[in-house]
Amino acid sequence: MNTASWTVPDSHPAFAGHFPGRPIVPGVVLLDRAIQIIARSLSSAAATCSIANAKFLSPVEPGATLELSWQVATNRSIRFAIARDGMAVASGTLTLAEPQ
Repeated sequence: MNTASWTVPDSHPAFAGHFPGRPIVPGVVLLDRAIQIIARSLSSAAATCSIANAKFLSPVEPGATLELSWQVATNRSIRFAIARDGMAVASGTLTLAEPQ
């Protein structure tokens, strides 16, 4: 199992419109950051992947520190989970593109 952490900056541009008065991190930002971290750990090939499934389980506020964990399977899939203070925030599966 691989792990990494990320603290959501209070100044993240997504908070401007998502949602005024009670900002939360959009799911697409969580997925994008997870893919970036996983790609850096594997190789640039991981940047070419598809999202097989994703579940968003709990909102994430500005300043939260998130723990990302992931595991690569032999079938070119990557299972990932994102947690905040031990509470599940999101999980899913990515599928790596076939090498060209």
